[in-house]
Amino acid sequence: MKKRVGLLLAIMTAFVMLVMPLGNTTHAQAADNSLEKIQKKGVLVMGTSPDYPPYEFQATVNGKSTVVGMDVQIGKKVAKELGVKLKIKSMSFDSLLVALQTGKIDMIISGMNPTPARRKNVAFTHTYYQGGYDIVINKSDQGKYKNKDSFSGGTLGAQTGTTQYNAAKSQTKNTTVKGMTSQSDLILALQSHKLDGVAMEKPSAEAYVSNNKQLAAIPSDFNMSSSATSSAIAFRKGSTSLVNKVNKTVDQIKKENLVKKDYLPAAGKYLKTNTVNTSMTHYWKAFLTGIEYTLIITVCSVFFGFIIGIILALARMARGNFFKNLLRWVATAYVEFIRGTPMMVQVMFVYFGLGLFVNLPALTSGIIAISLNSGAYVAEYIRGGINSVDVGQTEAARSLGMSNGKTMRYVILPQALKNIWPSLGNEFITLIKDSSIVSIIGVTELIYQSNIVRSDTYRGVAPIVVIMVLYFILTFTASRILNYFERKMQHA
Repeated sequence: MKKRVGLLLAIMTAFVMLVMPLGNTTHAQAADNSLEKIQKKGVLVMGTSPDYPPYEFQATVNGKSTVVGMDVQIGKKVAKELGVKLKIKSMSFDSLLVALQTGKIDMIISGMNPTPARRKNVAFTHTYYQGGYDIVINKSDQGKYKNKDSFSGGTLGAQTGTTQYNAAKSQTKNTTVKGMTSQSDLILALQSHKLDGVAMEKPSAEAYVSNNKQLAAIPSDFNMSSSATSSAIAFRKGSTSLVNKVNKTVDQIKKENLVKKDYLPAAGKYLKTNTVNTSMTHYWKAFLTGIEYTLIITVCSVFFGFIIGIILALARMARGNFFKNLLRWVATAYVEFIRGTPMMVQVMFVYFGLGLFVNLPALTSGIIAISLNSGAYVAEYIRGGINSVDVGQTEAARSLGMSNGKTMRYVILPQALKNIWPSLGNEFITLIKDSSIVSIIGVTELIYQSNIVRSDTYRGVAPIVVIMVLYFILTFTASRILNYFERKMQHA
């Protein structure tokens, strides 16, 4: 599943590069006003993947889950020097480049290495940190593994889209390399013995090991260039004036040694705070927020999906002149296309693809994508329900002088709705669970919140158990309510 996410995002990146060739040229031509645009907007949007301590991670600050870490301090410093406010947008690491290219974010600070391949698509500042790579293993395996060459016949994990993932793929022999989008997922897989080791940068490895006595770190011995072990800030290609301005800030950070003197120690304090209270009840607000957004997405998607479904069903049943036949063909093509593509791709297309033209918020994009997907399935339920109504009902209504529209509205659809109610109920239950897909674009529903808790507490299994129970409560409650209305309709 995780590999598929990386593949889908790679396809989306390719799509962006194909449909936006002139966009990069435009940015290059407008290089002199890239700084002016940010200062005029007054807000600098920083994209990051907050599962990579001490670079960026979630911590509870004054009772609220907040993104903190070394990179966040650098982002604040950059924004201050530019005279603007910093806004942090969280998403998976391998979504960051697409988000930058489509204008969802203004810069990336996420421990990103300025490799030659990445430089072809984005502009990097000077490096602000030089690190290296370790491999995190279970402490019980310390005598078994010494470096990357020890994993022959085993399984090594790394975050997809990172240089350590590419290094693990190219520099190990007879080793299965698995990629996942989240660092916390990798650590969970390691502790549940799905992986034998996890390759990550030294500061992150030290952070996990210092907060989990069951883990240990060993040297990776990857043969890496300096660009692959350093971190820099990424901006859109051609943002020359903005990059030049931020370079002065980066140079100041390096000159004053702020990373090692101030930023890393501050991150360490938050890491220690995270392990003070790791009970799931301590994070009830995070789970409550997840439930709230899950229900908002589900209810809105069901409402709009039902409306779309009615329109599509009627369009698919249209017969007669050229216009009606064209309408039927378009509706049929839409339903078949939506049902033939994964919802995850549709969510990414609405957020990133349509983002080329309209800057939609992540929550709005998620609701639109799921509504469009649900509408295609609901259309088939409604079409089947309409066809199940005896043709005599239509003939009787027409004999009473009712028009086609009134016949459909007052006679056919009410009976069709009664017939398809169980199917619509199943669609509602399914959408409660499918809403988890929008976590990939940073919507704070239940899955997203569970990842925050896992990042906060370094506990892998407990948050998963909690959200399983919460999803069951939501779906069971919804099922009982729907069954109640079904019985009422049967006796009506």
